[in-house]
Amino acid sequence: RDDLSGSGHLRLSAMETSALKQQEQPAATKIRNLPWVEKYRPQTLNDLISHQDILSTIQKFISEDRLPHLLLYGPPGTGKTSTILACAKQLYKDKEFGSMVLELNASDDRGIDIVRGPILSFASTRTIFKKGFKLVILDEADAMTQDAQNALRRVIEKFTENTRFCLICNYLSKIIPALQSRCTRFRFGPLTPELMVPRLEHVVEEEKVDISEDGMKALVTLSSGDMRRALNILQSTNMAFGKVTEETVYTCTGHPLKSDIANILDWMLNQDFTTAYRNITELKTLKGLALHDILTEIHLFVHRVDFPSSVRIHLLTKMADIEYRLSVGTNEKIQLSSLIAAFQVTRDLIVAEA
Repeated sequence: RDDLSGSGHLRLSAMETSALKQQEQPAATKIRNLPWVEKYRPQTLNDLISHQDILSTIQKFISEDRLPHLLLYGPPGTGKTSTILACAKQLYKDKEFGSMVLELNASDDRGIDIVRGPILSFASTRTIFKKGFKLVILDEADAMTQDAQNALRRVIEKFTENTRFCLICNYLSKIIPALQSRCTRFRFGPLTPELMVPRLEHVVEEEKVDISEDGMKALVTLSSGDMRRALNILQSTNMAFGKVTEETVYTCTGHPLKSDIANILDWMLNQDFTTAYRNITELKTLKGLALHDILTEIHLFVHRVDFPSSVRIHLLTKMADIEYRLSVGTNEKIQLSSLIAAFQVTRDLIVAEA
């Protein structure tokens, strides 16, 4: 029995020491393991880089203590969630944050029962000893059902005096008009390269990333105004290749290089069908390219190349058909043949017109 208690005591102390060690681990290592998207998430309204007009309006609302219900919408990675979280941090101190802010996103259950239950009870309870209002943040509100959105209408109206609602969504059309009219709407557009580059350079400096100028351009091009995507591509390329150049960025995302697209176009317009088909299939297999990506890139080229307008119209219609068929999930080989055929017909048309 003595042995048992002894060993039990030993075991406890071992557990205690490991717990102590974990406590001793500095916050720095925790931060170091974070994805860059979270590590560099803006913490205050002043940290946010985009949409200064929206931010100054919201800042004014807060400073005058007249925050309306908000509806923030726009494509992903443009700073909607960051904006409202920064607002909440500014409005409430750390201690009262938990009791004053209710945040629900698409991963939480937000059916009609939740609107009638937790959301209703959170909104309806008054805050004692604290002045000001509570904040309910419904992230990805476009994923909420019609019923839940309808139930929310009354809740928003009834408890306006002590609760503010903030809805965040990607598609405004998925929010019922009744909710839209109860909120002040702000659209967050995709970020411009001028805004993205300084922020990316800040991350590059902090993380000591080896990046070239064309690498930075490729990052901005591929992310198309989505800051989160740009940071994710930057981090994964840096981890995979150690240096970020145009080629490594394109390879990491599996996107066709400009030179590959130029080759594909050249084969389609200047080679016979069999050669073109064989070459493109080989390139696709070698680089692991998707026909959809190739199609998107070629589409940009078609606008740049000087085709006669009737020919271009014919070609774009064909490409639109192929893109639609691909989205339904058809055989890539047959669609590739169709794409090459469209270009060969175009070539014959140009020759005929000439």
